[in-house]
Amino acid sequence: MTTSAYSPARGSEAVALGRLGSWLVPALVLCVAGFQRRWMSDDGHIYVRTVRQILAGNGPVFNAGERAESSTGTLWQWLLVLAGACGLDIATAAMYGGLLLTAAGFALAGLGALRLRDGGGAPGVGGGGGFFVPCGALVLLALPPVWDFATSGLETGLATCWIAGGWLALLARPRSPWTSALLGLGPLVRPDLALVSVVFLAAQWTMARPSWRGVLAGAGAAGALPVAYEVFRMGYYGHLMPLPGVTKEASRSLWARGAAYFWDFAGPYVLWLPLLLVVAGFLASERPPVRVRGTGRELAPAAAPVVAGALCWLYVVKVGGDFMHGRMFLPGLLLMLLPVFLVPVTRAWGIVVLGVAVWAVACAGVLRVPYEGRIGAGGIADERGVYVRQNAAPHPLHHGFAGQPGNRAYAGLVRARARAGVPTLLLARTPVTGGAPGVTGVYNTLGFSGSVVPLSGAALDPIGLAYPLAAHSEGIDGRVGHDKRLPDEWIVAERGAAELPAGLDPARVDAARRALRCAPFAELRAATRDPLTAKRFWRNLTGAVERTAFRFPNDPVRAEREVCGRGGEWTGGDGAGR
Repeated sequence: MTTSAYSPARGSEAVALGRLGSWLVPALVLCVAGFQRRWMSDDGHIYVRTVRQILAGNGPVFNAGERAESSTGTLWQWLLVLAGACGLDIATAAMYGGLLLTAAGFALAGLGALRLRDGGGAPGVGGGGGFFVPCGALVLLALPPVWDFATSGLETGLATCWIAGGWLALLARPRSPWTSALLGLGPLVRPDLALVSVVFLAAQWTMARPSWRGVLAGAGAAGALPVAYEVFRMGYYGHLMPLPGVTKEASRSLWARGAAYFWDFAGPYVLWLPLLLVVAGFLASERPPVRVRGTGRELAPAAAPVVAGALCWLYVVKVGGDFMHGRMFLPGLLLMLLPVFLVPVTRAWGIVVLGVAVWAVACAGVLRVPYEGRIGAGGIADERGVYVRQNAAPHPLHHGFAGQPGNRAYAGLVRARARAGVPTLLLARTPVTGGAPGVTGVYNTLGFSGSVVPLSGAALDPIGLAYPLAAHSEGIDGRVGHDKRLPDEWIVAERGAAELPAGLDPARVDAARRALRCAPFAELRAATRDPLTAKRFWRNLTGAVERTAFRFPNDPVRAEREVCGRGGEWTGGDGAGR
């Protein structure tokens, strides 16, 4: 008796293997691409210093003795604390941890796409079967910013994993309170991802239609950690948001600048082409991308990530974008491509995937920004390229800045003054005796400065990412993300230097000293520096809204006249000025 060349068992095995490859291959390709372009950003080193302070027993601060929240990604910060507590090098853990989380996010996105279409669990299990091929995954894998920010030490990898994992949980267990808890973590992954949490939780309600008791249970599960941490943030730091949100004015509207940031991302890669192809495939597909039966319950899992991604892009454009090329658009792009991350093998989708693949080869091979390795005319940087060049290293991790003499000179000066043990304020690389004990370094490149200034000293940035006084100053017309700069007179006055550096106006320094004694300034300093008693925590908590909104003019003379001239009254907390 002869056996047939084909049997149902062999056919099902082939389908299972094909589906296994369809969701694993994009993750593996991402691992290879991300590893080849591995690096650590300066902003990643901002996380590293805070983690070092926590492990040293100084609390979640950037500088000991000053409660400033410089970490935008709360969960990422604490994951790095766990890595450091296990004895791992924090920067290395940040770089490779980001890569692994990004790859895990791609794998989860593939599983979610399979479940969206046939209700199956693991590849080849349940549902309608059939072969699937990458489509949205190809768009992401072709973009250089995706390769770059798979590492970088930032929270991007965690955001990728949370977005894809939350979507998969929404598809697999929409009635579970654990899904609610996972979806509610968006603000702790990154504050602007609260938009994604809201949309995903609304989709969960649409799919599950719980009772009122279920609604309350879901809301409690979703909000427990974010609300508890927000109360801690307000009481401990005295602010409503991480300090970078204050210094970058996260609620402002700069639509024209944001539109330029969008085109800086979409234009060089002709990104509109694959997105148009995907939309065409969606409309013309012989097999709908989700089992649509005309109700919101069936549409919600496919619509939710698209709506959330569009809102994320809209928010990025509204606030004026960012200074890192493409970075802030990556979560939104991933969200909008989730429903078509993998697509079934049909005639319509086959044509679309072929077109996307041709574009992907061109994009990955030749399409690049015109300012590759530099900062562009609009202030947007090829961030990885800049640090590769400045460190003269293909994979910069612990930045030595071999190609940047100014940074090397600053590092040498910091280390020399630290060895001398003389209280020193380094202002524009000019040492001034006096001020706080240890070395106080003032430098724009904050992550680098924080890596060379001892934990017992202070690394200040006039931009305000980790320096509360600078964060509350009024903005100037500068580079996106760097459009605040606290004048040196404020820093000398606030840090108590015993002498004035050459070139500073003594009258402006005296005006800054008088202004700092007015109630709003004194309250800001007390909120971040006074011992954290129960009374101080309560006052920080109740005054957080007013304190977060406080701004003052850069010019010390004008600030003294306008802030102190109003009486300098502080109405937050118990109402008493300091």
